[in-house]
Amino acid sequence: MKNLVIAGFLMVSTLIFAQEVKPKFEIVDQMVKATYYYDNGQVKQEGYYLNGKLHGKWVAYNEDGTKQAIGEYKDGTKVGKWFFWGENTLSEVDFSNSKITDVKKWSREALAKN
Repeated sequence: MKNLVIAGFLMVSTLIFAQEVKPKFEIVDQMVKATYYYDNGQVKQEGYYLNGKLHGKWVAYNEDGTKQAIGEYKDGTKVGKWFFWGENTLSEVDFSNSKITDVKKWSREALAKN
């Protein structure tokens, strides 16, 4: 009976780990497009690698599929404007060589007035 219980436990745990959603990688225009997923199958992040470094547009999503962040990498460093969505805020963060140079924040109420 003990062996049967152990075998059952191993089978259930194997099924649980087998359902882990693996990232997807594909070649697009000499870059590798990477898509990472939450356990529920929703896209977590997607973006590109060039020569093994983050490069180009990257987008991150919340587990419910809403956009969380969007920005650009150049040869592995954050550059330009990045946008971060919170529950009631939108933050615009300017990067230069992965260093923050400016931050602007808007509340949902302020955005609704415009």
